[in-house]
Amino acid sequence: MDKLRVHGAEVSYFTGKLEGYLRYKEIPYELVVPDMRVLARETGAAQIPAIELADGRWLTDTTPILHWLETQHPKPEVIPADPLQGFFSKLVEDYADEWMWRPAMHYRWSYKPDSILLRRRIAEELGGGVPLPGWLKRFFIYRRQLGWYVKGDAVTRKTRAHVESVYLKTLAHLQVIFERRPFMLGRIPTLADFGFFASMWRHFALDPTASAIMRRRAPAVSEWTARLWNARASGTQGSLVPGIPEDWSPLLNEIGSAYLPYLCENAEAWKRKQKRFDAEIQGVPYRRIPMSRYRVWCLERLRANFQGLPSSESNRAQAILEAHGCWEPLWRVAETASGIDPENRAPFARSIRVHYSE
Repeated sequence: MDKLRVHGAEVSYFTGKLEGYLRYKEIPYELVVPDMRVLARETGAAQIPAIELADGRWLTDTTPILHWLETQHPKPEVIPADPLQGFFSKLVEDYADEWMWRPAMHYRWSYKPDSILLRRRIAEELGGGVPLPGWLKRFFIYRRQLGWYVKGDAVTRKTRAHVESVYLKTLAHLQVIFERRPFMLGRIPTLADFGFFASMWRHFALDPTASAIMRRRAPAVSEWTARLWNARASGTQGSLVPGIPEDWSPLLNEIGSAYLPYLCENAEAWKRKQKRFDAEIQGVPYRRIPMSRYRVWCLERLRANFQGLPSSESNRAQAILEAHGCWEPLWRVAETASGIDPENRAPFARSIRVHYSE
């Protein structure tokens, strides 16, 4: 097949997720430097990654991109055929995609060694055509990233320890899993692996401060990031464990106690037409969190995934969700109505900005 043109960056959270998947599935692609004006025109939002197909169509948003690519390259499947595993893989992927974003950006831009390195890398990789002195490009990048994605995302002196605990606890939970098996559900990677790969590879495994913590606290996680980057479907053989393994329980507990309640508060803010909102997350008060319309859609998709389960599996899924505090917050907010992609065209739908009030 023709090579996919992936408009992305080698330092990018979600570009890393997409590249990991393409490399594993052995789908030919080339990584090209994005022109944000072109992306905004073609996809609706100036954000990466995006895929340009040979026929001129564009794809955006890594989760629906991966789902579409699975229809084009179905074997080996990364979304487990078992409905229960498929549902929980999608739940964990969504959590990993969205909830790990805040600590990933915090570690990258709040710590001086990291911010110095990354502002230079981004200036060189994405800002080569900008007619400004290098020092000025680096300054603007740092100010933008720290202002929008750290301070602007409610990371303060009062919330910083909790934000960092998200990373530290996740390392501990994943360390237990990867000490037992090479991937999240067995000997081959699944959607849950690629969800965590976004933050764990391009940010936590490679940025100076977070990577030092990973190597010291969770060497099995460090090993898994390299294993997944190097994995190829033609050479990766094996099976999945049955059901939902017990060592996923701590992750599901975090989803129930932190992520889903956050999605509920965000959805309520969307209904109230608030651009920012306050929320208490695991006992920690967050102030002026930016409302994300996209994450209202995330909640809708999680519900749709559950509703798509066959009746024979929905009771089992509900029991697991209830055991980990996930069931009630999954349904807490009535009539979310994000209005995103009503015709179900993703990843070919017009995109919206993900990490801003919308």
